[in-house]
Amino acid sequence: MATPYPFSTRKTFSWLAGVFVLLFCCRLIYGYYYPGTTNNTGGNFLGSEDFSVSRKNYASEKIKGESAPPQQQPSLQSQKYEKVATLRGKSSEFEEDDARLKAQVKNFGAVIQYEQNTGNPGQRTLNLLIGVKPERFDSFYTEAQKIGQISSKSITKTDKTNEYLQLNAKRISLEKTRNALLELKSRGGRIDEYIGLENRILEIEGQLQELGVQIGDYDEENEFCTIRFSLYEGERTDISLAQRLKVAFEWTAQYYLMMMLGLVFALVAAIVLQSIVEKLRK
Repeated sequence: MATPYPFSTRKTFSWLAGVFVLLFCCRLIYGYYYPGTTNNTGGNFLGSEDFSVSRKNYASEKIKGESAPPQQQPSLQSQKYEKVATLRGKSSEFEEDDARLKAQVKNFGAVIQYEQNTGNPGQRTLNLLIGVKPERFDSFYTEAQKIGQISSKSITKTDKTNEYLQLNAKRISLEKTRNALLELKSRGGRIDEYIGLENRILEIEGQLQELGVQIGDYDEENEFCTIRFSLYEGERTDISLAQRLKVAFEWTAQYYLMMMLGLVFALVAAIVLQSIVEKLRK
């Protein structure tokens, strides 16, 4: 009578080999679609906390307010917001891509608000802070992604309406205080009181000037969205098929072995647990 053991062995071997091949194919495909990152950045990328200027860019748009009675049109309110896009990329044609990017800035009527060039030829880095009109932001963002090899991108939009309203409220409060002090000053009084009022008025005038600068950033003529663009110089990396196969095989062998060891330990634990249960039953 033929034993089924050889058939079970072949079936088990085929199943294990199939799992290995499946892992290998998945890792190989993953390598094509996500090649990973390299440690050679070719320069210094600035973080979001460093890559900024003293003046902030703000934009506005009309949004519907609270519902009004049927006979009235719904009110429109102005929302102030800050919109920042961050693009990081690598270029094997650094000077050409630098010129191409600045040509796009000119074509879209944008403004370079900050520029930093660092590094020697072969390892140069370009950091740009670009102000773009809100209505041209999406188009510029799309075109900028065609420059170099973009490695990361993101867009952050932050509502600034409350901050804008608070600044205006603070300005109104200071103006009222200043006017009240000016009225007291016109009534006359002792010299020391007059000097104290004058100093207080000068202090408020300074605060109003500072607020005026901050509120001025929200004016329509100053409305911009921000694009942070970092470009570093590096050679174009074309990974050969042999290298991809090697990396995929090494990764598959490592994780396949780990998976098999895990299964063995799980099987041993199950057998030990079963034997303990059987002994307890006796």
